[in-house]
Order: sequence, then C-alpha cells, then structure tokens
Amino acid sequence: MTDNIAGSSAPDTTSSPADGYVGDPEVRAEWDNRYADRQQLWSGRPNGALVAEVAGLTPGRVLDVGCGEGADAVWLARGGWDVTALEVSGVALERAAGHARDAGVTVRWVHAGLAEAALPPASFDLVSAQYPALLRTPDAAAERALLAAVAPGGVLLLVHHAGMDTRHEHDAAFDPADYVWPSMVAALLDDDWTVEVDEQRPRVAPDGGAGAHHADDVVLRARRLR
Repeated sequence: MTDNIAGSSAPDTTSSPADGYVGDPEVRAEWDNRYADRQQLWSGRPNGALVAEVAGLTPGRVLDVGCGEGADAVWLARGGWDVTALEVSGVALERAAGHARDAGVTVRWVHAGLAEAALPPASFDLVSAQYPALLRTPDAAAERALLAAVAPGGVLLLVHHAGMDTRHEHDAAFDPADYVWPSMVAALLDDDWTVEVDEQRPRVAPDGGAGAHHADDVVLRARRLR
C-alpha cells in the first residue's frame, strides 16, 4: 500500500511544500471544504458505468481521474488492475488511502490537478474519468491531458451526468461553461482514435451519496489506435 499522497514535480508556483500537491490551491481548497463538510460524500461503491464498461477489458495499468474517496480505485485494484488514482482534495485522498488499506489493495496516489500532474505520457491501458469536475481552459489542457495519458491500444472512458453541460444547478456558482464535457473531448479525437461508445443511457447509480439524483449518463469510450 502506497501511503505517500503526492504529485510529480512541478513549478514552485503550483506546488505545496507541505505535501507535494501540484495544482491550483483554490481548487484544492474548494474540494477539501466539500469533503470536510461530510463524513462521507459518495456512496462507497464503484460507479455503474465503470463496472459495465470495464467488464470485457483485460486488467492493466489504469488512471482513475478524480478518484474521490477511492471506491472506483479500490474496486479496480481488487480486479487485478495496477491503479494510479489522482485527486485534488487531500481530505478525499486520506479517506481513499484508508479504504485501500482496509481492503488490502495497493493504489498509487497522486495529489494533483490533472493538467499539472506531469503523468507519464501514453502509459495507461485505461484512463477512467467518472463525473470529473475538470475546469475548462483556452488551451484545452485537461482534455489533452486525458488523451495523452492513454497508451496505444488503450481506452479512455469518460462518463458524465446527462444535461449538465446546458443546465445550471441550484448552486449559483455553477456555470457549465467553466467545465469540460464529453463532447469537448470527443471533438479532439483524430484518426489515432476510434469511438467505441458515445451515447446517453440510464444511469446505474449506487445507492446514496452526492449526485444520486441524476438519472442519465453520457458515456464516451474511445480506443487509441496508435
């Protein structure tokens, strides 16, 4: 079990000397506050779309983007995957590491934003991003980081709540234009990729946890050819 919750090296302007966090400190603080408000934010069970889409894949190296409290990461590790799990919230990662210890599985934890993490390129057989809150930037940094992490022959699995890209939540601070949606990632796919799934479907949601009220998913599954 790897308990060192730290990201890769990065410029001093984005890293915290206390724990090696790499990314926007405001984003980290926002998510730390959300997790700290509740003893458990999510259901503690793996996401249904992940379970369905991974069923036919041979376990290899997987990157879990926005791993939260670690339910997907633990489930993948139990299934034989070599798991790297990335998260901006240190509060969430501490919980995730505890769940992994309890389950007796090994997970490599990365405390960083996706665009800042300096992950090894083209090295993951599966990149899973389940309902990620990835901030949109003019250079499409998050979208390109997702694609760059996938190894040739590997799969990108991006799942989000249907309709979120056009709907304002009750939270007045939420603006869909601030975030990355599956259609934006799909628009960047070129001849090096083949789209295996791009659809809206009823959500198989674990009971309880934040977001349980969302009824439908948008699922994008694309395989990198070269």
